[in-house]
Amino acid sequence: MKVPPAIIQADFDRIARLAEGGWDHNRTHHDFLLKHLPSPCREALEIGCGAGAFSRRLARRSTQVLAIDLSPQMVGLARERSQACANLAFQVADAMSYELPAEHFDCIASLATLHHLPLAEMLSKLQRALKPGGVLMILDLYQAHGLTDRLANLIAFPVSLGLRLIHTGRLRPSREVRAAWDEHARHDVYLTVREVKQICASLLPGAEVRQHLLWRYTLVWKKPITP
Repeated sequence: MKVPPAIIQADFDRIARLAEGGWDHNRTHHDFLLKHLPSPCREALEIGCGAGAFSRRLARRSTQVLAIDLSPQMVGLARERSQACANLAFQVADAMSYELPAEHFDCIASLATLHHLPLAEMLSKLQRALKPGGVLMILDLYQAHGLTDRLANLIAFPVSLGLRLIHTGRLRPSREVRAAWDEHARHDVYLTVREVKQICASLLPGAEVRQHLLWRYTLVWKKPITP
């Protein structure tokens, strides 16, 4: 059962207030996702934008970007950090209830957000909002299943520590930040990569789902252009 939005909002409001502005695991995969960005990209949408790091990358290569997040504190932080991006707009919104125009966006992206939502329902909503030829780009976390996944997770720990040290100069975030993320982790439930593929097989035929290091998978799908 999914956690009520109010609890998720409270978690990320707390995390935003403690934000250190440094590296996180998601940024490791930004370049991979951006390789799939259509060109030209006039209208882009990010679901669950957080502090706006990926939204700003999208804004460099898109005419207009709309970024939404459930947390007012996160949106405030994103606006503060994105003042130089005139083509980037942020809104506080619940992705499930937010009305998206049909066949409007050239690109829709979501990073580490959809595990908070009913995946099949959300994917159906997002694919309707894509223009024909538009691209859906998802990065999210997965639940380990089987020996191969567990071995990959063991390898991910030292890689994660090394990357954090390189990018932030420290092995771990502050105690307060760790406590905030640990509290949020109590509310997180993930699908296995196999379950994600099964959902995509019926809703997004041809979607490419790939498993990555650092506990993430990507989902990339291009909406067919019908005659």
